Amino acid sequence: MPLTKFRNKNLKVLFNTGYSSKINSDHHSTLLLIFDFLNAIGSTSDCRGQFGFHKLKGKRKEVYAMKVSGNCRVTFKWDGRDVYDVDYEDYH
Repeated sequence: MPLTKFRNKNLKVLFNTGYSSKINSDHHSTLLLIFDFLNAIGSTSDCRGQFGFHKLKGKRKEVYAMKVSGNCRVTFKWDGRDVYDVDYEDYH
């Protein structure tokens, strides 16, 4: 399973149970779709064109992002095999 480590404990709860009272319920379905998608990828090239996928720049150049809603993003790192350090944030 590619999703291995969550930085945000509430995302991990949502991933494991399908619900988290600490995360905007309007975002649950999109987040769950993103989790399913990330669980199935073989490389970051699979992400192109999906959920506004892009790589961050500067100090965070090893981090990728996918849009949830507005400024909310799922951010993560990829080690060539697994998705890790999954977070839910507004980095703008």
